[in-house]
Amino acid sequence: MARYKLTLAYDGTHFAGSQRQSGKRTVQGELEAGLRRLGWTGDSVLLAGRTDSGVHAWGQVAAFDWEWPHSLEALQKALNANLAPDMVVREVNVVAPEFHPRYDATARRYRYRIFLQPLRDPFRERYAWRVWPPFSGEVLPLLAQLWVGRHDFCAFGSPPRADGHTQRTVFSAGWEKQGDEWYFHIEADAFLYRMVRRLVYVQIAVARGRLPLEQVQQALEKGRTLPAGLAPAQGLMLMEVKYS
Repeated sequence: MARYKLTLAYDGTHFAGSQRQSGKRTVQGELEAGLRRLGWTGDSVLLAGRTDSGVHAWGQVAAFDWEWPHSLEALQKALNANLAPDMVVREVNVVAPEFHPRYDATARRYRYRIFLQPLRDPFRERYAWRVWPPFSGEVLPLLAQLWVGRHDFCAFGSPPRADGHTQRTVFSAGWEKQGDEWYFHIEADAFLYRMVRRLVYVQIAVARGRLPLEQVQQALEKGRTLPAGLAPAQGLMLMEVKYS
């Protein structure tokens, strides 16, 4: 029996999130169904973390135990032949039996994509948030640096468990502009539920002059509440889960 680690990519448009849910199409459910078509009899695969309905991934990580008698390349090909077109196994590795994709992770990296256009763009809106009127991006680098370090992000998300804490360490955060698109990159030890979408929404609200920067600083430093709102799910992508 070996433990296999998979690196997955998926288009989250038609998934009700990554975690298995009764009666709904999920990443975990589809992966387990594909494995069972190959003869796997395990109870559940392990995931590095949960992504919301509509959120995409380039570097989600899963793990499971199995006695696969062939090569890793053969396992990758067999799995991809049994998965839907909006999901793919990018890489397969054998890892230590005690490896856990969630608890052994040292960092997670996300990207959020925005584009500025007055009209709908059906070729981009599946993977990005269309914002109009346009905003000034001058304040965005300053905002991104607010998040770096160890902070209590209680005003920007909720813990996965009811008794969980809301402190997280952000290793890096920044904005990048390419043409009419903006990309927000952030890497942290872990994230609160919907934290990245909340951070993006707040930063764009400041850039559009709808929220004072000082109010955001107070929310981060003192936990004060901010107006409700989330950036849409389709602009978010889990890029990578890192391990030591």
